[in-house]
Amino acid sequence: MKLSRFAALSSSLLLGAVLTLTGASQAQANEAAALDYVALGDSYSSGLGAGSYGNSGACKRSSVAYPQLWANANSPSSFAFTACSGARTGDVTGSQLGPVNSGTDLVSITVGGNDAGFADVMTTCVLQSEASCVARVNQARAYVDTTLPGQLDSVYNAISAKAPSAQVVVIGYPRFYQLNGTCVVGMTETERAAINGAANHINALLAKRAADHGYRYADVTGPFTGHEICSPSSWLHSVSWPIGESYHPTAQGQSGGYLPAFSSAV
Repeated sequence: MKLSRFAALSSSLLLGAVLTLTGASQAQANEAAALDYVALGDSYSSGLGAGSYGNSGACKRSSVAYPQLWANANSPSSFAFTACSGARTGDVTGSQLGPVNSGTDLVSITVGGNDAGFADVMTTCVLQSEASCVARVNQARAYVDTTLPGQLDSVYNAISAKAPSAQVVVIGYPRFYQLNGTCVVGMTETERAAINGAANHINALLAKRAADHGYRYADVTGPFTGHEICSPSSWLHSVSWPIGESYHPTAQGQSGGYLPAFSSAV
């Protein structure tokens, strides 16, 4: 039986839409495959907390960290993973930029938390009084206001000097706590709120400095909402063993939090 004119037209339009979508998907895949990608930064990029570190030593580069997951899914023409646990801004400029060059198309980076004293803030808040915790958080916030901007500029300028045509994605940090959540022991709500506020504070600086340099900023607070510590489904370690993995994303945090944020920004 012959198709009616309307049915034939509908079929034609549907086929055209399918071909258009297929062509767009193929074009996106081809574009990703042509990229030279370098992943820089600290433990939130290396994947500390996610496990599966292979032979990466103290850098704790995980095979399920977001840079590796993105590379696995998109098969770029080259991929260099130099992010390292514990890295500060000076470590990035001093030892991570080797693979970055004029042919680099894509760079991702998380950095700044260690410069601002993230580990010491958390140690103070876990072991000392509420007043000491809040005072240490405020000290870190002051560092973010006065010193970190210039350090970030040094890193971003170094990346641009080596790879002037690269798309650079600066990625932020999650808020650690769901306030009024399921935690019944540990820090006070005042301490948790102060730590969350500090995360918001450094993220605001990262977003501004990224924009000032023409980079894209990827916000992970949205994907982690509902998955903070003290939530029923946390994607972040609380105090844990090994102790260095405390307050870092789990494998789910890398795949469900960091990877979508980065992928959306690319």
